[in-house]
Amino acid sequence: MQFTKAFRRAGATAVVAVVAGAMLLLAPGRAGAHVSVDAVDAVPGGNAKLTFRVPNESATASTVKLELIMPTATPIAFITLKAVPGWTAVTERAPLPKPVDTPDGQLTEAVTKVTWTATGDGIKAGYFEEFELSAGPMPDVDIVVFKALQTYSDGEVSRWIEEPTAGQEPADPAPVLRLARATAGPTASAGPAASQPAATNPVPAIMSTAALTVALAALVMVVVLARRRYPAQ
Repeated sequence: MQFTKAFRRAGATAVVAVVAGAMLLLAPGRAGAHVSVDAVDAVPGGNAKLTFRVPNESATASTVKLELIMPTATPIAFITLKAVPGWTAVTERAPLPKPVDTPDGQLTEAVTKVTWTATGDGIKAGYFEEFELSAGPMPDVDIVVFKALQTYSDGEVSRWIEEPTAGQEPADPAPVLRLARATAGPTASAGPAASQPAATNPVPAIMSTAALTVALAALVMVVVLARRRYPAQ
């Protein structure tokens, strides 16, 4: 009986610690809810519809502005925007650091920035918004890296500008678009994920495994400590 009561007291304390630790491990960080980009028929030299998904991460503020920095090393010649209710959009053009040859001739300037600004409440906590644009021709590369600045109503700015590196997960990753490459044979497809599917982020699985490990270790500790203090008679 004494052992059972001690086990229950120790177990209750351990449960609180385990739950708190697991919540910290499983709670989504900024890298788990960043601005992302997807596309339909995004292939080098073609036109595509790009969709930028913007989740709101703050529990107390709304997203009121999105600034999208377009690539200049691999520029996109033409961009048109889709109207988003509750938002205004403006584009900025500038000369390119280096002229780029395209199927339509040499490109010396291009859209370098698109800014969406909320006219109302913006993106509230627990919601996301999608911003679409038509772009082309896409550059002859495997990936196109955009950079995004997400401004909240309380003045905080999330800077999604870190480019991917081999073997590392950026803390504040920039939106990355993978361009499909046509492949020989009847299975070839121009879909955005047909030949080069986006890599799955391993971080959530790792965090879940870590949380489970912590919970099991704590449970074993409770049993061992209780048995040492109150050995079975």
